[in-house]
Amino acid sequence: QVQLQESGPGLVKPSQTLSLNCVVSGGSITTSYYSWTWIRQPPGKGLEWMGAITFDGTTYYNTSLNSRAFISRDTSKDQFSLQLSSVTPEDTAVYYCAAASAPGTGFDAWGQGTTVTVSS
Repeated sequence: QVQLQESGPGLVKPSQTLSLNCVVSGGSITTSYYSWTWIRQPPGKGLEWMGAITFDGTTYYNTSLNSRAFISRDTSKDQFSLQLSSVTPEDTAVYYCAAASAPGTGFDAWGQGTTVTVSS
């Protein structure tokens, strides 16, 4: 069973770039049809899908992020990462990575979440 673990800085200053990493265990990020997703939840708000990278390296992004997000992967380590540039306090949230084994099936696994605060 796939398990996910996020890691991140905790605190980022406005205008900087936020970098988060998700380590995958119990499976390979190149396993066919899997997609690997970043989701966040700001305080008092709902979940927001940020973007995903599929098993073959194709990426998808939420257009509301105005091209600030970039998702990459390291297949040798079964890890994938999120970079979010030009952060503001509105990017303060709990950030989750999640895995889906096939399109349209929902998420099979979630990380525990990592809190990121954007503040000077």
